[in-house]
Amino acid sequence: MALKIIFMGTPDFAVPILKSIHESEHEILEVYTQPPAKKNRGLNIQNSSIHDFSIKLNIPVRHPISFKESKEIEHIKKLNPDIVIVVAYGKILPSTLLNMEKILFINVHASLLPKWRGAAPIHRAIMNMDNESGISIMKIVPKLDSGPVLLQSKIKITQDTSYEELAKKMSKQGGVLILDALKLIEEKKAVFIEQNESESTYAKKIEKSECKINWNKNANEVIAKINALNSNLGSWFEMNRNRVKIIEAKEIKNIKGKPGTLLDKNFTIACSNNAVRIFILKMEGKKQITAQEFLRGYKIKIGASLT
Repeated sequence: MALKIIFMGTPDFAVPILKSIHESEHEILEVYTQPPAKKNRGLNIQNSSIHDFSIKLNIPVRHPISFKESKEIEHIKKLNPDIVIVVAYGKILPSTLLNMEKILFINVHASLLPKWRGAAPIHRAIMNMDNESGISIMKIVPKLDSGPVLLQSKIKITQDTSYEELAKKMSKQGGVLILDALKLIEEKKAVFIEQNESESTYAKKIEKSECKINWNKNANEVIAKINALNSNLGSWFEMNRNRVKIIEAKEIKNIKGKPGTLLDKNFTIACSNNAVRIFILKMEGKKQITAQEFLRGYKIKIGASLT
């Protein structure tokens, strides 16, 4: 028997999961997403990725500012879904919604819960130099990301894993795992297991102050930050009072120098331990270019200090 579903999600990450459900036998009654917002420095108002994708699929879309108004609660009651699936929606659902009878609320979360509950689990896993992360499908409860877990799937993380790469893998895996979860629920075989609170960690939102590179850190820590933030936020250093974002770099071992010093013509910068070689970067307000193009244009001397 096909399940009746309301889907709630917003960014690119949620798109493959919505696509997977749409291509199954289950019925998507409606999609909820964040309201259209200004992007690209406020010049344009744009729909979310899920909004645009839902239009292509001819699925009705709603984007309430909040669920405080009773009309949204009543609207969901009238739709009478079996399940509400939440994937990076960006809003916390109120208890009045979660306590609805006969509706199961589940979340597709980008970590191996109870590790990295919260807003930035992918960033934090990479920055923390974890060896693995993954996808968890859990029942939603009022306390953030604390509900019992139905299914999990692990994904390896290496020193070269970037945010974009890991997010794509997780999103794809989420599209597979959600169908497994729906099958268990449909067949009344779903077993939700409580999380171990003593093992929980919190993935707080990335602050702008965290994005600046500290060359006094070990090179592997600097690389982890670059890889974690290379998608939208960007890790950066300063040169002539301008911010320079590093898009791609790698650790170079067995090389020493004063932290923050340019060591050679290959754009290798010394760290506390080992060094970081930059391959692609972006000056603030400019397009991204290769390190060699950057060095030819700005003619930085070997031995120069980059803050």
